[in-house]
Amino acid sequence: MKLNPEIEIIESLAKTILVAARTAPKGKGIDDIVTCLLDGKEREELANKMEELSAIKGMKFLLRDAKNVRDSDAVVLIGLKSSDASGLDCGACGFETCKGMLETKKVKKEFSGPHCMIKYLDLGIAVGCAASKAKDLCIDNRIMYSAGAAACYFEMMDADVAMALPLSVRGKNIFFDRPSTR
Repeated sequence: MKLNPEIEIIESLAKTILVAARTAPKGKGIDDIVTCLLDGKEREELANKMEELSAIKGMKFLLRDAKNVRDSDAVVLIGLKSSDASGLDCGACGFETCKGMLETKKVKKEFSGPHCMIKYLDLGIAVGCAASKAKDLCIDNRIMYSAGAAACYFEMMDADVAMALPLSVRGKNIFFDRPSTR
């Protein structure tokens, strides 16, 4: 008899969640999404980097989120590595033309930018599809700017922008009754 065997499948289910991100609709059918699944050592490294970024930026909520990353059973990162612009000249990026946006020097903080707003929407849709698939699989999860920001800031992932989705298979959702930080 195996007691509590559900934790043994989390890596496989995390890969299924990443399939949902990969196959999410993309503007003009161009896939600039990058994904990764962190192992236990990498989860600990990410949590440490989140604490380091908290000290640099003075954002205390990164400390709370770092604990969630440590306590999670898996963490997936979903990012955007923008290759171009949509060519729509829609102005959503703040520039009159895509050419103007592309010629602008990129700012690099936690994330780099500006990038095409359609690409940012693609990232949001991919992350939403991943969170939805996790919920369909009854896996507790939380979309975290904080963990994605640390992964990009410390170049743990080759992405311009990223979000993290820590996953947990416990009797109580570890992402629910979290202490408030300000």
